[in-house]
Amino acid sequence: MLGSLLPDYVGNKRLELSGQLISLLFEDLFKTMISEAKKSVDTILSKTSRCSRFDFSQWIVRDSITFGLERSLSTGNWDVKRFKMSRKGMTQVLARLSFIGTLGHMTRILPQFEKSRKVSGPRALQPSQWGMLCPCDTPEGEACGLVKNLALMTHVTTDEEEGPLISLVYALMSSRLTQNASVPDSVSKAHGTILFPVTCFYCLGVEDLELLSGEELHSPNSFLVIFNGHILGKHRRPQGFATTIRMLRRAGKIGEFVSRCVYIASDGGRVCRPLVIVDKGIPRVKEHHMKELMDGVRTFDDFLREGLIEYLDVNEENNALISLYEQDVKTDTTHLEIEPFTILGVIAGLIPYPHHNQSPRNTYQLRRMDTLLYLLVYPQRPLLTTRTIELVGYDKLGAGQNATVAVMSYSGYDIEDAIVMNKAALDRGFGRCIVMKRLSAVNQKYENNTQDRIIRPDREGSDAGRMQVLDDDGLAAPGEIIRPNDIYINKQSPKVTRGGQMSSGLADSDYKPAYQTFKGPEGESCVVDKVALYSDKNNNLCIKFIIRHTRRPELGDKFSSRHGQKGVCGTIVQQEDFPFSERGICPDLIMNPHGFPSRMTVGKMIELLGGKAGVSCGKFHYGSAFGEPSGHADKVEDISKTLVEKGFSYSGKDFLYPSYFGAQNCVLDMVLDKMHARGSGPRVMLTRQPTEGRARNGGLRVGEMERDCLIAYGASMLIFERLMISSDPFEVQSI
Repeated sequence: MLGSLLPDYVGNKRLELSGQLISLLFEDLFKTMISEAKKSVDTILSKTSRCSRFDFSQWIVRDSITFGLERSLSTGNWDVKRFKMSRKGMTQVLARLSFIGTLGHMTRILPQFEKSRKVSGPRALQPSQWGMLCPCDTPEGEACGLVKNLALMTHVTTDEEEGPLISLVYALMSSRLTQNASVPDSVSKAHGTILFPVTCFYCLGVEDLELLSGEELHSPNSFLVIFNGHILGKHRRPQGFATTIRMLRRAGKIGEFVSRCVYIASDGGRVCRPLVIVDKGIPRVKEHHMKELMDGVRTFDDFLREGLIEYLDVNEENNALISLYEQDVKTDTTHLEIEPFTILGVIAGLIPYPHHNQSPRNTYQLRRMDTLLYLLVYPQRPLLTTRTIELVGYDKLGAGQNATVAVMSYSGYDIEDAIVMNKAALDRGFGRCIVMKRLSAVNQKYENNTQDRIIRPDREGSDAGRMQVLDDDGLAAPGEIIRPNDIYINKQSPKVTRGGQMSSGLADSDYKPAYQTFKGPEGESCVVDKVALYSDKNNNLCIKFIIRHTRRPELGDKFSSRHGQKGVCGTIVQQEDFPFSERGICPDLIMNPHGFPSRMTVGKMIELLGGKAGVSCGKFHYGSAFGEPSGHADKVEDISKTLVEKGFSYSGKDFLYPSYFGAQNCVLDMVLDKMHARGSGPRVMLTRQPTEGRARNGGLRVGEMERDCLIAYGASMLIFERLMISSDPFEVQSI
């Protein structure tokens, strides 16, 4: 109970959902519009000389609410003056890099805590987050521990309707009470709008504090009753009071998200999760219930209405005894976990055997990138799956490939987590992906009644070689191969765009070329995938191109397993130079075994065994988190027995060259996206230093590691030039 007094206790926090924030913004905009219209109407009607017909609709600004919502959603600034709310960064563009990335983004929780502050309390893993927030899914960097994700079965409550509590009052008064109960005047003055719902609690024996003596107030047998943060009174039989409220909730008389006494809460923003109810050591959910659920006869909502399952928030869990597995249920157990893997989030549930890994490895695996659109050419379903993958339907949307992995030391190209890849596997399509880029252009309209135009390409002009991809309409045709410096829109702009109104029919000499040129890496050829034409809100012609480029793995590309075991491609070797097992199996890649001891990814080693056993027996194995006792994860002993039955070693090793199986996912860190060099280039006007970033052709920083490397080589003059001369001296000429 001392944990509930901590500032980072989850039970004391409330989450603001998008619907609540938009409703506040809409209410402010609507009342502002009505207030301005009222002022205008009062001004007009106050004129005594007015005798014309009055039209109220002309004084209403019809687009004020629309513009206000669009401005807030586009800028992310939530300025609600009526409620004194001023926040920034409230909106984000939904990440659609992958299906699972979109699910993870929709369950993300953004804090109001300043990310730059170096405070460990809000970033630490709190015990009250168990089952409510994912303990693994958090980003790296300054937002580590602050940005969180909801667990798999977490539900965020909304404000509970108080009408059912009013109906409950009359039902209890007619059936169980002998005299009418009245709400004390002190409570009526203190609680105002919640006057009527509070009545039911006084019908159940809640006594007003003003009617009690000092001895009764401090009696050890009486407990305070708190409803949504307001003290209603005291109760002499708190256990019976709690049992009555709990029975009414399970019977569906009050909302399923109303927490039990002594603290009774029905407000919104609380995080709750479902648990199975246990009576006298026996769970209410039986085998026939699960069979009916699988057959579609019953649903999860039916279990809630029948009182088999109930939602508990963090504060209520403090007074409950919850068992993790059914075999651990005792007579004093109150609830049972539905499944242990539900404590993880949607993305963390994709990792097989995450409870066998070091915690940072799971966090590294959950890192996402929101840049371009990458499409895997040959996606496959992992041989070792989890129940979460099936629940979210991710088994039907492959995002990786199953690779034949040899864990061994091979040459000097596999040090520092580097991997050696088989060229024949790359030729067969392993790790190949399609990169999709979007190009757009707009035909502008100018103030002198002129606009841009797209004309037929000149096949015999000086730029005819750059217009080979253009169709007769002046746009690049779908399916054409486009190279750097090729023109994909034959666009022209008027030479004069300001001044008086000009006639719409201009001569060809009045236009100048404004070609849209494809700017891609040198030597990289792409294909025009799609072309779309539409009009924007200003009725300007907009054109969008989708350019695709097929990439195959090359030296420097990064790969990762589902356990955060990352490594770059060190070399690509011909298949005839690759080792092979006694059965003639040649691996797709070779991984250095020295990557296991320091990273402690035991879950990956179990996945290797499960993948090998799955291929040998033709079935998928499961590796759900904490699922061995409940049967949702195959035990290592059972996997090893399968390997022995199929003629392999108990430990999964082969006699000559070890051959393992594991799902390898291509991490979106490719050489073409990272490669950058600069001799000279643009500088910042204020500091006279090179610009930052690869997109701005920025300079390359010589940091501590680069400095130490130059010192090791003894390049003293180069160090002097880099640190003292390059980019630093600047001559100022006086006027």
